Formats: sequence, C-alpha cells, structure tokens
Amino acid sequence: MKRDFYTKIVYIIPIAGILLCNSVSAHDATPVFMVQLQQSKIPAVATVKSAVDSISIQAQQDHATKAVVTPDSPATKGDSSAGINQDQSLPNSDSLQKGNKLLGIPAQMIPGSQKEPEQDTTSPKVKSISEIFSTSKIFFSLITFLAGWLILRYLTKLLNIFSDRWPQYRLTIKGLIPVIRIGSWTMILFFIIAAIIQPAIETIWTITASAGIAIGFASQDILKNIFGGVLILMDKPFKVGDKIQIDSYYGEVINIGLRTVRIVTPDDSIVSIPNSEIVNKSVSNANAGAPDCQVVAEFYFENDLDMAKAHTLAIRCASISRYVFLNKPITATFKNEIYEGRSMIKMRLKAYVFDHRYEYAFITDMSKIVFREFPRAGLKI
Repeated sequence: MKRDFYTKIVYIIPIAGILLCNSVSAHDATPVFMVQLQQSKIPAVATVKSAVDSISIQAQQDHATKAVVTPDSPATKGDSSAGINQDQSLPNSDSLQKGNKLLGIPAQMIPGSQKEPEQDTTSPKVKSISEIFSTSKIFFSLITFLAGWLILRYLTKLLNIFSDRWPQYRLTIKGLIPVIRIGSWTMILFFIIAAIIQPAIETIWTITASAGIAIGFASQDILKNIFGGVLILMDKPFKVGDKIQIDSYYGEVINIGLRTVRIVTPDDSIVSIPNSEIVNKSVSNANAGAPDCQVVAEFYFENDLDMAKAHTLAIRCASISRYVFLNKPITATFKNEIYEGRSMIKMRLKAYVFDHRYEYAFITDMSKIVFREFPRAGLKI
C-alpha cells in the first residue's frame, strides 16, 4: 500500500513542478503535456492524469485572478508598490526551456520557439511578364498606336495640300514631312513604353540588350537601310521634291523613309531604292532644293548649218516658252557627232523651267517652237 503511494508521489511531483513553471501559458503548455501523458506507458497513468488536470485547472484560475485589475486598484492609480506587477506573473523563457527539456519535448514542437526568417526588403520587387504585358496595357498600347497612325496620316495629307497651295514653300513643307514622321513615331513608342507599359529599368536594359543582339543578327540589311535613312536626313544630299538620278533611275523624290527612298519617274512609275544602296552610290540632284531646274533639248542639223543664226534663233525660241524661268541664263551649244552613221551637228538648247514639275512640258514646248521657227528661217533640221 505504501509502495503504491510513494510511486504516485514520484510521478506527480516532477510533473506538478513543471506545470507550475508554465502556469501563465497553461492554455498552450497543458495540451503538450497531456499528449505526452496520453502517449506514455507509465504505470498508474490514470492517477497522474487526474492530478495533472486538477493542478492545471488551479493554475489557470490563479493566472486569471492575477491578470484582472480593477479601476479602483492601486495599479490604475499609479501606486506601483500596492499594484500587481503584471510582468512578474509571466514566466521567463529560461523556465519554459527547462520544463520542455525535462519532458523531452523537441524545440521544433513548441509554438513560437523558432524565429521566422526575415524578409529582405532592400531588394527591388521584380515584375513578372504578366504584370508588364497585361491585357489592359496591351489594349491601351494598341489604341495609342492606332491613334498616332491616324493623326500622322492626316497630318501628312494636310501638309501635302498646303505644299500644293503655296508653291513657293512647297519644297520646304515637303522636306518637313519625313522629319515629322520619324519624330512622331519616336515619341509614340516612347510614350507607350514609359507611360503605359512602365517596365523596370533592369527589364528595359535586359530586353534592349537581348533584342539588340537578336535583331542585329537577323536583320542586318534592314539595319543598314535604317542607318542609311538617318544619314540621308542628316547629310541631306536631296530632299522630298528634288529631281535626282541614281543609276538608271531618274525622277522626283516623293518619300524618304527609314528603309527606302521612293521616286516617281517620268513614266509615272514609283521606284523604291534601298537606303544602303543610295549611301554607297553617286546621286545626281537636278534642282538641289530649288523649285526651278535646268532642262536640255537636243536637235540634229546638217553640216552646212549656219551656227550663228541658229544660236540666236534657238535662244529666242526658248525665251518665248510659257514655262521658261528668265532669271537664269539660256544657252545653246553645238557639237559635231556621228548620228545614225552620218556626220551631224548636235545642238543642245539649255534653259530653266520655273517649276521642275513641268520639266517635260517645257522640253515639248521648246521643241515645238524650234521645229516651227527654224524652217521659216531657212534652217533645215
């Protein structure tokens, strides 16, 4: 009988002491001990369990009594000596760790015993691809692109109308069109990237570097043409509206783009010439930005031609044309050549047309006057 009594005392005393150390956290600690007791195979576990329950309930009641502070208590009035020091009722971490070691509870099983790893708040938040290219951003980018394209299209048409209405400013206005087009597209792309997509600066550098390498290898010819177009705009060997000749192509420049230059030939054909070829070839400019340009008409005569009389008459024929620009000189040159197997005298009549758009109309008009006036003067053509 005494042996059973002493056995109970041996099991109860250590457990009761540990519970008293953890009295403030009884609602957290008790379940852990109960689990230990339930899983234990110690003899007389029922007796120990009932004793533990009674001690745990008493500890919770004592803790609740100490935690309540009435409004009239000395603690609320500022009397620290008469009041209850709430911090003293809390067990320190050393007592909790000792009790857990006695029960053999691993530190990983105790709630709040492990510190959570601190988050690194200094590193910038990297946006995902879905955040950078969301549906709304793609939608507004397309709207901005289409709006810019429509505005630029109607602005170009408006400038062309103004250039036709005021011929004295026609070449100046047409020369502004490619500059406005390239500048407008640059601003539109910058607005889409900076204001709508808003990628991080690291993303911009990464995408730019990767795209630059890929595009550089895949589109070398296109990049050559783009750089050629920029050089043409900077060097200005010709402008929109000039009459130029490149290889066998001659005509008026109607567009200077990033990839090609377009000219319209006298046969009303549009020829697109890559910018890279223009940069590496010789370009002949007939008017160099001026509205007027020189026109040459050629005629063949017999060897017995009176050159002095023909010279005077040719200058008069050119000067009475309705397309002539009289502020610049009119000249006539003669040269002996073999033409169709015969020795002939070739006359080149040079005069300036007031608007290079009437170049071929001026040549036709001079030829009609020469063929009419020379036979009347006794000069055979």
